[in-house]
Amino acid sequence: MTTPTRRWSGEGRRVSIMLTSAMLVLGGGTAMPGVATAAVPSAVGRAASVATHEQAVSSAERQAVLDYWTSARLAALNEPLSANPPTSGPDGAPWTRSNAVVQTVGRLFFTSRGEDSSCTATVVDSANRSTVVTAGHCVHSTDLLGENGEWATQVMFVPGYSAGRAPYGRFVGRVAVVDSAWTRNDGQDPTFDSYDQAFVVLNKNERGRRVQDAVGAAQSVGFDVPGAQRVVQFGYPRSASDPAREGLAEYTGRRLAYCAGRAWEHPGTADWPTPKGQWGAACVMGGGSSGGPRMAGFDPLSGLGSVVGVNTWADYFDATHEVCESDNETCTRHLIGPQFTSAITRPLYDRAQRAGTGNS
Repeated sequence: MTTPTRRWSGEGRRVSIMLTSAMLVLGGGTAMPGVATAAVPSAVGRAASVATHEQAVSSAERQAVLDYWTSARLAALNEPLSANPPTSGPDGAPWTRSNAVVQTVGRLFFTSRGEDSSCTATVVDSANRSTVVTAGHCVHSTDLLGENGEWATQVMFVPGYSAGRAPYGRFVGRVAVVDSAWTRNDGQDPTFDSYDQAFVVLNKNERGRRVQDAVGAAQSVGFDVPGAQRVVQFGYPRSASDPAREGLAEYTGRRLAYCAGRAWEHPGTADWPTPKGQWGAACVMGGGSSGGPRMAGFDPLSGLGSVVGVNTWADYFDATHEVCESDNETCTRHLIGPQFTSAITRPLYDRAQRAGTGNS
């Protein structure tokens, strides 16, 4: 057994870290929320602990964020295009169908520890019609030593982002919601992997519309859904683990990418005893895909499914789904993240969807 390749799929200390629609075939039945699965050990028997952080509340604060994200700043977060020919497969491809996916999934821009960056986030059905789900490290992260945790600033969500376009407007973050355990994350304890999830409550866009109303769709959230099934994972990666796909538009941050396949649970190793509930399918999406949704019961025609987890890190599995080295050509990279649970995720979701959106 080897130590996992502890790599964020998006930003932070762990270095960054698709089939066409017509070819997508999903096996198995639709996963329904409420079906019991193995609980995250660290969450068993503990009281829900929710931490919130105000991002931009006043009109002046919201406008300052919009002014900050100039076209030049946004473009600077796109990697250069290459001359590589188009290459697609179950482990990564551009999403080309116009449906609820391109309405609900978007890029989450922010500044972390003085550097501009981006992740992926998804509009979820909520009482305030203003909530997106993403990874915990996209809103709160530590330095390279796992110390001095800080909240992200200049948070802005652009649903349906495509090559600089914002078809539904720009939504400034208002409140970030994480489990308080995540704010104590030191990067050296795998237990914290279970808490790498977050919700962000958004302000209205420039036209005064809530995000769910502006995009006209929302994804459901599934708690305690079995992980061992076919899933589809989406993201706005700025890199690919496959050199043949580096520099393609869907791996430079310019457009939406996805992977589809059976999710496998990370088994952990002696050196890194990953907690139960870390799942993901084979996927080449790299940095920027963090926070992207892992969906079960996904309908490729409507683009709707149940978000049962988010992308947070990557590792390599052999044919028996044991952890192996990244330089082993027989091993396959998987994009992994926590499975949503009633113990950890539901309190965060409930707090977020009840939060006021102000500027009404």
